[in-house]
Amino acid sequence: MAHEFLSTEWLNAAQEIRESLGDVGPAPVELVMNLNVTEVPFAPAGLKANLDTRVGPLALEEGHASDPHLTVTITWVTAKALLIDGQPQAAMSAFMAGKIKVEGDMSKLVALQNQKPDPRAAEVLEQLKAITA
Repeated sequence: MAHEFLSTEWLNAAQEIRESLGDVGPAPVELVMNLNVTEVPFAPAGLKANLDTRVGPLALEEGHASDPHLTVTITWVTAKALLIDGQPQAAMSAFMAGKIKVEGDMSKLVALQNQKPDPRAAEVLEQLKAITA
């Protein structure tokens, strides 16, 4: 069943996908990133979420972490283009246009982007696409 990207149902389904991977080691870069997602079709006030690589390859959860390395403010459309559609150029264009704001240790984000993806990342992305409306 497909769910709206970043809805509670989508986040729960994404968590199930991550858990189905079994024992996955941490990502090569430790990163805790708070997200402020704006212009969300189903949440006019926006969404707060966090990404954490300390608990496995990547965990995306509702709410802000108390100890983030950085905070990113991004539109829902741009987040979906980046995380689901695999269009990093959309994020770069939005960043250059001032539509993505980054506060904190941006070097952590750059370090994560420069890492080789986990071999299972493509499989996870396909599963995420399958659950996304």
